[in-house]
Amino acid sequence: MAHPLGFFLYDVLTRFADVALRRGDVACAERCKSEAAQLKGKIELHGWDGGWYRRAYFDDGAPLGSASNTECQIDSIAQSWSVLSGAGDAERSRLAMEAVDQRLVRRSDALIQLLDPPFNTSAMNPGYIRGYVPGVRENGGQYTHGAIWAAMAFAALGDNRRAWELMALLNPVQHASSPKGIAIYKVEPYVVAADIHALSPHTGRGGWTWYTGSAGWMYRLIVESLLGLRLEAGTLRFEPCLPAEWKGFTVHYRYRETVYHIAVLQTMPGNSEMSVTADGVQQQGRGDSTCR
Repeated sequence: MAHPLGFFLYDVLTRFADVALRRGDVACAERCKSEAAQLKGKIELHGWDGGWYRRAYFDDGAPLGSASNTECQIDSIAQSWSVLSGAGDAERSRLAMEAVDQRLVRRSDALIQLLDPPFNTSAMNPGYIRGYVPGVRENGGQYTHGAIWAAMAFAALGDNRRAWELMALLNPVQHASSPKGIAIYKVEPYVVAADIHALSPHTGRGGWTWYTGSAGWMYRLIVESLLGLRLEAGTLRFEPCLPAEWKGFTVHYRYRETVYHIAVLQTMPGNSEMSVTADGVQQQGRGDSTCR
């Protein structure tokens, strides 16, 4: 199994366990939890490469996404989803995201690679991904889905500096802030590009635009991961991940027929306490408010 898919499956199993419990199906919930726990153990046993999580294994048992590989030594999705799924060991996930930052985030080129080095001349055959030339789309370019997940993972770790830094790299407007940038990017700066080329002579050039999948994940990154507003089963949860210099923000949020006027104020740096007041009434819990 590819390890990103292992993390996805863990996430699905834990969510299904919650659904089963709400429906009174205790047996199904326990089965999901048991399978998730076994899967988590197997990933930790076989998926850790020493500095990050491996991407997958070939049929002959050879690893992919390992420091021992000549191509695709590290893949961002496995690292990001070790955080987002909650399946990764906390310390290992932290190290893995450090590796993403050091090896895949290219600030000078304003892009975030999916993997590195790209597939090119090695005997490894990972499938269709190798059909792209090196540095394009999934083959070592910025595949924007994966880049957004990396930003979401840093936010989930509470790393507001890097989460917002990656958001700035992902923002298409930033690629057209100068005539030089426009000449490099070459595509519309007002929509999200599905990919950005990562190798010369097209480094920084945008790929498919008007790509709804990436745009949808970008919306969730901004609203849920960064501003921290998340609606779950009729409850609006607040867990902002704001830049240190922000005093706060306001948002007008419509849910069904009701418009909520929300003001978020950031307290002194280092103060992790959170409280929520709705219509002048202090709410129970930490960062929760019921929507009706």
